[in-house]
Amino acid sequence: MVPGLLLVHHWLDEDGQRRLTADIDTAPWSSQLRRRVQHYGHRYDYGSRGVGDAPAPPLPGWAATLALRLHEDGHFDRPPDQVIVNEYLPGQGISAHVDHVPSFGPVVASVSLLSACAMEFTHPENKTRVPVRLEPGSLCVMTGPARFTWRHAIPARKSDLGPDGRVPRGRRVSVTLRTVVQKAAVSRACR
Repeated sequence: MVPGLLLVHHWLDEDGQRRLTADIDTAPWSSQLRRRVQHYGHRYDYGSRGVGDAPAPPLPGWAATLALRLHEDGHFDRPPDQVIVNEYLPGQGISAHVDHVPSFGPVVASVSLLSACAMEFTHPENKTRVPVRLEPGSLCVMTGPARFTWRHAIPARKSDLGPDGRVPRGRRVSVTLRTVVQKAAVSRACR
């Protein structure tokens, strides 16, 4: 129902999810937001909603492996070079947004770990709202209208509607991978 949205269930099996979560949890988390985050490759500036000037650690091995797999699977024309890891505890979410267009390329991909949640896509003109359930191990790829037109959000709540009623949320970790538009990186370097 959302053009350009691809959802791949079981993109990571349970063992792969456990290993990835363990690798992520060995690195320090930033608590500058209401949720904890990690930045790799290029730091995201929440004020400008784009690539920031502050340095970010290079992609660790686990992130480089995910980036290469996404490229080899044909989702990206080159391996993603920017990663944000978000931790969502029950009751936490993220407001509706479109990933910063001047900074990031035509594809945004996110891998969900540990707990399911509902991501809501909203069309800005007709206000059509489409909930999409992101299961642990799933891959969500946004291109075309899903990437550039529809806004996506995770409502801040402790449970989501499931097939058999309300389903409580647990700790959820998402790994978002993007490519930085070279013009944005060059512009930043010239300042």
